[in-house]
Amino acid sequence: MARILVTGGTGYIGSHTVVELMQQGYEVVIVDNFSNSSADVLDGIAAIVGVRPAFEQVDCNDAAAMDAVFAQYPDIVGVIHFAASKAVNESVAQPLMYYRNNLMSLVTVLEQMKKHDVHHIVFSSSCTVYGQPAAEYLPVDENAPIQKALSPYGNTKQINEEIICDEAHADAQLRATILRYFNPIGAHPSALIGELPNGVPQNLLPFVTQTAAGLRKELKVFGNDYNTPDGSCIRDYIYVVDLAKAHVKAVERMLQGTATEQVEVFNLGTGKGLSVLEILNTFMQVTGVNIPYQIVGRREGDIEQVWAKPDKANAVLGWKADTPIEDVLFSAWKWEQKIRK
Repeated sequence: MARILVTGGTGYIGSHTVVELMQQGYEVVIVDNFSNSSADVLDGIAAIVGVRPAFEQVDCNDAAAMDAVFAQYPDIVGVIHFAASKAVNESVAQPLMYYRNNLMSLVTVLEQMKKHDVHHIVFSSSCTVYGQPAAEYLPVDENAPIQKALSPYGNTKQINEEIICDEAHADAQLRATILRYFNPIGAHPSALIGELPNGVPQNLLPFVTQTAAGLRKELKVFGNDYNTPDGSCIRDYIYVVDLAKAHVKAVERMLQGTATEQVEVFNLGTGKGLSVLEILNTFMQVTGVNIPYQIVGRREGDIEQVWAKPDKANAVLGWKADTPIEDVLFSAWKWEQKIRK
């Protein structure tokens, strides 16, 4: 079966995607520098799949090391590029680090792909490229206008998309799929892999589960005065396993040669927006655990409401995110309990 190189493959979304690829019969080689993950993830993947994936501890910015990876695995036919720094607040504080890491890693990967005659790439992008869409663009489809990024992190996603499009224009053999995620949550149902943020979580659900586990005193809900039904922000929360499966579909489509454009773009979400308070209340209902929380002022940079119109991904990729939110939230709690033992 075809071999796929997965950069950042021990990260949150990367690890779940590696599992789905291997379960579909793909050979995988992971490249990661463990800047935001650990070697334990490889054990989790092996426990789920029954086979340990090939792994190289390499920084994607290191051209010589990446050259060696492609040379060592000459059967690589495609790349899924996850490797990137991803904390919005950190990117505001350290923009140069984000531009160096997120932009140069993609440039290096594309250069090595070209050198080694690998012509297929799936790029991990984000709905942040849409900013706060105007009301007429909700739910958000792929034709919604790209807006000025609210953070250096978001800007790196926009620039990376432009880099891919420019390289595709210059290289007629390159085929790229850009996947714009909404808000990935949850963990593998086995509780063998999941989201493990460094330090204080930047995302809602890990903060919820850590508060439920007693690691955090209380959850802060940033604002209850937004123009939404309950006043809290609305997001499109997508199960990480469903999201991972979309990457497999994207790889299949490219390898089969059925892509109709050189660069294809898909929004990946459920098509339904849920508020912060809805997530919180549903989590408490599903787990029976009470979460102490406090309403505080709005947080700078937060978007009021955004959710996907995933019709294109549903129709073209033959993919749908349809895991019930109750199951998704329970998977996150099961994972939290496992890692706190």
